Amino acid sequence: MLKKRDLLESPVLFDLMSHPDVFPYVRHKCYSSDEFYFLTRQTLEAEEHGELISRTILDEWHQPIGTINLFDIQDNTGFLATWIGKPYHGKGYNQPAKDAFFVELFFELNIEAVFMKIRKTNIRSQKAAEKLSYCIKANELYEDVYNYINAQEDVFDLYVITKDQYEFHYYRTADEDEHAQEA
Repeated sequence: MLKKRDLLESPVLFDLMSHPDVFPYVRHKCYSSDEFYFLTRQTLEAEEHGELISRTILDEWHQPIGTINLFDIQDNTGFLATWIGKPYHGKGYNQPAKDAFFVELFFELNIEAVFMKIRKTNIRSQKAAEKLSYCIKANELYEDVYNYINAQEDVFDLYVITKDQYEFHYYRTADEDEHAQEA
């Protein structure tokens, strides 16, 4: 479902990112395949320096369909940014990608909190975040972070997933799965 980023997938990902339903919501916009290739290279270097974590989302045939990233890592927290290509919207890839990424972040890499800044006009992403039982709207809870992301203009809502919230969800889900198998 996820793999470390590599330069070979850049052309496919650029084509998917360029779709008008995806492009406005991508954090780092690229206007050419060469620019996307260069950005991917910078991303790989930044990950080596611990500045971010970036993975490619794969479909069931191991083809790249989007990316999931944790940017601006500081004090074991960072900002989540995910995009999936238009042909894959609504096909159930978002939730499994997030789950796989959160398991890696919280259980393997000791991240404590994942923030999501979502444009108040991006209803699709807001609904996706609110579907996650372990995600809470954090405009008031993390008022300093909320003010920081809206320093120029009030355009974002802030959501947070903490390690504790995710662990509770993860182990509760595992227990439910175990009980279902016993029945």
